[in-house]
Order: sequence, then C-alpha cells, then structure tokens
Amino acid sequence: MKKRAVIIVLDSVGIGFLPDAAEFGDKWAHTLGNVYMKQGMKIPNMIGLGLGNIEDSRLARVKFPAAAYGRSMETTKAKDTTSGHWEMAGFPMKVPFRTYPNGFPDHIISEFEKRIGRGTLGNEVASGTEIIQRLGDEHVKTGKPIVYTSADSVFQIAAHEEVIPLEELYRYCEIAREMLVGDDLVGRVIARPFVGKDGNYTRTENRRDYALEPMEDTILDALKNKGMDVVAIGKIEDIFAHRGITTVDHTKNNHAGIEATIRFLKEGKGDFIFTNLVDFDMLYGHRNDAAGYAAALEYFDSRLPEILKAMTKEDLLIITADHGCDPTYPGTDHTREYIPILAMIGIGKGASLGTRQSFADIGATVYEYLTGESWRCGESFLDKLV
Repeated sequence: MKKRAVIIVLDSVGIGFLPDAAEFGDKWAHTLGNVYMKQGMKIPNMIGLGLGNIEDSRLARVKFPAAAYGRSMETTKAKDTTSGHWEMAGFPMKVPFRTYPNGFPDHIISEFEKRIGRGTLGNEVASGTEIIQRLGDEHVKTGKPIVYTSADSVFQIAAHEEVIPLEELYRYCEIAREMLVGDDLVGRVIARPFVGKDGNYTRTENRRDYALEPMEDTILDALKNKGMDVVAIGKIEDIFAHRGITTVDHTKNNHAGIEATIRFLKEGKGDFIFTNLVDFDMLYGHRNDAAGYAAALEYFDSRLPEILKAMTKEDLLIITADHGCDPTYPGTDHTREYIPILAMIGIGKGASLGTRQSFADIGATVYEYLTGESWRCGESFLDKLV
C-alpha cells in the first residue's frame, strides 16, 4: 500500500488574529471563533478531531482528540491566497506582493486601456459583489470592463458575460498579467464574470485566476520531478500557475471539490492531493455572511466522515486554511490570522502541534512523509503523527 498525502485548504478559515494583525487593521479578527460564537454551528466531526483543542480556538474541547492539532503563524507579511498557499508549499516570500489601497496608478490603467482597446470603470478598492451592482448598468451600457482591487494584491476585472464574452475577458486578464510585474507586481489577476440586468447582477462560477509562477521551487515541483502524481483540485492549479502539477480537477465550489477529493482517494489515485475549497472565502467571508459561512462549515463537517472512510492507513491528511476572512469583522477583506492544522495518518493520534512558526511546516511534513527527505525550510511535525 503506497503512501499518499492530502492537504485540504478550507479557504479563509482563520483561527484568530496574529500578533502583527494590527498592522493590517485586523486586530480582534477571529474567523472560526466569531462565526462559531455568533451562529452556534454544529461541527462535531472537526471538534472530534481536535479543532477546539487548538489554542484560543473558542470552540469546545474534547478529552481524546482523534488527530494532531495546532495552529500556524505566517512568515510572509501578507494575508492573500497566493502567499498563503506558496508558504504552505514550502516557499515563504521574503518580499510580499504590492497592494494598491488607493486603486491603480494612472500609468497602469492607461496602458491597460490602450492594450484592450476600450476604457474601464471603477479602479478602486471594493467588494466584488457590491461594485457590480453599483457599476453594472453603466458597464452594460458602455461595454467598459470594471477594474477593482482589495486589501490583497489583486487586479480584478468584472464583466457581464453577454457584454464581454468569457474568452475576451480571459484575454484581458492575460494582458493585465503580462503588464503587472516588476515595480507594478501584483499577485493575481482575476476574471470576475457576472450575469443579470437592471442593477441586479450575480457573479458566475466562470472565475479564472492568473497567478505568477512561484519564484522558487515548491514541494509540488520537487514531488513532480521525483515522478509523483501531484493532483490539484479547485483553484490550486491557478495559484501555482499550473506548475508542479500532473493531474487537474478544476472544481468550482465546495461540493464538487469534496466529491473530487473523495473520488481520488477511493480510486487510489495521486501521490499528493492538494484541494482548495473556495466557498468559505468567495461566497461568505467577503460578503459578511456569517450564517452562510457557518452552513458551509457544517456541510464540510458532514462530509468529513466520507473523506476519512476513503483514506487508507497509509494516507496523511492535513486540514488547514490559507488566511482569515472574518465575516463578522468590519470590511470585506481577508484578515491576518493564524491557520488551524488538523493532521493524521490513518486512524490518527491526538498530539498537540502547538503554534507553528510558518505555514511551511505543513509542506515540510508532506515532503518528509512522501520522500523521507527534509525540505529546505519549515519544520516537519511528522514525528508527532507516527
């Protein structure tokens, strides 16, 4: 029976603000704890693994947790998806991506408009769901795409699918991706298509992310180079710019992502399965929807027994997050938080992992388990699991 490793990222399910959170305007954010306290959600399976035993979780503790449990700090001075996943995969960035709290400078917007052959709307920090309601009618009337950013390093382009067809929108994103390097470095360009009419617009699932390639190898590259099957589920392939990946299932929501993960586990496929479940962040965190966030956590928890049942005694499972996005906190942006870690091999072992100093500890653990070798950074906690 071969060894496999699985990381499931509950996108944005942070577990308390980091010591430097005040620098990001995020002191007192606590995505998991605040949602739990406000909604009283029932997540018995994650609680049983030890989620509530993590320091300052605000959740119920159990006497005999079924998994190793802990939390991790992020060494990269950021709170975005790309930085979080890259660090988790063994590449902490020394210099974070640039952010644009006042919108993009004129030279970027004018060059972008020149290259796409039309003007733009917006160019501000905004919530994606709010800005399409506010500027959607003007966009439909003029055909000008809506450009906006957030507290993260993103250049987002929203367009109605019947005004700017998807392939054209994707081409605009490729143009922006080519531009936003060097001194104007941006972590991700994101296509944000929507539909609707007369001030009532809804984003579709045809989002597409255009990330930079990691500047250094990650464990994905190293495992692929060793001939291993690296499976990317959800937006993982976009986050890593399709590098270090051998098999892709680009699921667009939590249900499909969970189904794909279970399918790969049952079929015995993949040496490393890397899953991102995006709904927590995309549908609920950014929209300040604590009730929806709680329901999504309850849904994942209800499917967790199926995931565990599909595992073999040689499978390493790590459930974690990439940043916070507290829906109860002022604003709609990501929040600078610890991430939870639940880890087990087979039946599991209820050991405390404490507070890890870097997300890279996760990648180091996966790499050591699959190869028997040490990764260049991060401190493996494999010894706590066996």
